[in-house]
Amino acid sequence: MTKKYEIILKYIKDLSVEIPNAETFVFSREHITKYSLGINITTNPLKDEMIEVITKVNYKDPTENKRKSYFEILYATVIRIKDKKLKKEELEQIILCDVQKEIYPELEKVFLNTIKVAGFPDLKLEKKVDFDKLYKEKLN
Repeated sequence: MTKKYEIILKYIKDLSVEIPNAETFVFSREHITKYSLGINITTNPLKDEMIEVITKVNYKDPTENKRKSYFEILYATVIRIKDKKLKKEELEQIILCDVQKEIYPELEKVFLNTIKVAGFPDLKLEKKVDFDKLYKEKLN
């Protein structure tokens, strides 16, 4: 089976690390393993059958405390659709599953490295993101 799209380019569109002060930094280092990962995917149509897929990943403290750090990356992937007769559902699956599974290992590596360079210990995400499962949940 041939792929119905090709990745033209990938780049970091925006990257944010917010640590308001030293007290927050110390508190965040102790609690960072309790932070939660959020993922949001949006698109921008481009010319010539191309689509910019923006994968926004954030890592934040889900509690209401005042001492929290925030990490976010917007990772853009420009794809070209090869099959002009794609159904809407097929295009959704390409954007929400196929492209994500292809780019996510690199995106996660860049994101975790950014958090490490920001002064936090080697952080490993316990759960791998299952894009197929998330897509099926979205459909139901």
